Amino acid sequence: MASLYESPKLLGEYLLLHYGGATELRQEALPIDRTITESPFPVRCVRELLDTSRLAPDAVAFEAGCSVGASAFELARSCARVEASDYSDSFINAAKTLKETGRHAGERLLEGAITAPFEALAPAEIDRSRVSFSVQDATNLPEEMGPYDVVLAANLICRLPDPEAFLSRLGGLVKPGGQLLLTTPFTWLEEYTPKEHWIGGIDADRRSEEELTKRLSGEFRLHRRVDLPFLIREHERKYQLGIALGTAWVRL
Repeated sequence: MASLYESPKLLGEYLLLHYGGATELRQEALPIDRTITESPFPVRCVRELLDTSRLAPDAVAFEAGCSVGASAFELARSCARVEASDYSDSFINAAKTLKETGRHAGERLLEGAITAPFEALAPAEIDRSRVSFSVQDATNLPEEMGPYDVVLAANLICRLPDPEAFLSRLGGLVKPGGQLLLTTPFTWLEEYTPKEHWIGGIDADRRSEEELTKRLSGEFRLHRRVDLPFLIREHERKYQLGIALGTAWVRL
């Protein structure tokens, strides 16, 4: 599974998703609202789901599936410490470079084998020392982890080989009164998740959002629900437009 995320092409796409602005990410003919590209999706996940009024000054957050780190840095605006992990060595190495230097060289694919350079920049005003990055498997997290004031998993659930293994840990990872932030477009693909492990997506009477709610409602209360569009740029004339379901939950 990790090998799916180790290519330079994919690293470039995710650096753009996390740190690209309107200049780097969009093509002028894109028939979408400019706000989708002006504010990176990982940043919007935190800003639109995290209830900062519920956080203590010493709040600690954990992000599973952090990719190249933009949402972890955004959490550090409000949390005293952020632990972030991903299954990809390539992504975590990039996130560590951004933590250490504030920047990372990237490439945007134009067409074929033609690329153009761009530079991913972490926001200068964020205290990056609050964030730590590690390689971990979200379906096999250490038992001693947590509990945390905030747990974030952005577009992770439908990329796991066994989503249930991750979801079953959430009650122990989030403190009572703490926040669980989830986004997912429910893009079930057998190359990532065997069909027998899909949460919904097979029976019309068992849609994925309903199945996710069933699994969480015993230990969590739904606090916020929003739709979060996101754009992945493959090259200057091909994009993936998705709409993630964003939900924020409070641990009972």
